[in-house]
Amino acid sequence: MERKSAAGNIRNKERSKKKFLDAVGKILRTKGYTALKVNSIAAAAGVDKKMIYSYFGGIDGLIDEYIESQDYWSKIMIEEIKPQVDDRGRSFMENTFFSQFDYIHSNKEAQKLLLWRLSESRKSLKKFTETQGKNGEYIFKLLTDFHFKNNAENVRAIMAIMTSGLYYLNMYAEINGSIFCGIDISTTKGRDEIKKAVSFLLHHTCKNL
Repeated sequence: MERKSAAGNIRNKERSKKKFLDAVGKILRTKGYTALKVNSIAAAAGVDKKMIYSYFGGIDGLIDEYIESQDYWSKIMIEEIKPQVDDRGRSFMENTFFSQFDYIHSNKEAQKLLLWRLSESRKSLKKFTETQGKNGEYIFKLLTDFHFKNNAENVRAIMAIMTSGLYYLNMYAEINGSIFCGIDISTTKGRDEIKKAVSFLLHHTCKNL
């Protein structure tokens, strides 16, 4: 009986933790990070707020765990990435750009996290950024430094502009309206045009550098 009771308590704890994490996501998605308060999170989760301290050590621990769970790159085993090398990594970079572009577009919480990172200095947000930087560096060394040699920094600069541009387009479309330079970012047609532009830029980068 004690063993069954212990297992039941563990399951209850995990369910309650998930409710808290889901509540953080819901509030972030609908009201923004400034609305992340103990009482509002507990109310959204339907769980006693005291459990936030029992399970996470406080609201900071809860928010930090939520942020870590939302990292795009943490869902990828970076060491297992094996880019195609006969095209100088072009197809791999293209697929990566497309995947991130679509991921941010479809994930409202990811959009809010990006805005949060620009608005506030927080240890877990910095860790979130550092993880992305670390994994990006792995790819750069695997692809750009190897294939482009003396032009590697030029390629990195181009990648920086493209990455930030794709992030911005998604956030702009969500907050200020979907039309940007006459292209409707919210439609399949508009997003396909952006992807064609990414392919064009990558093609000329790989061809000319």
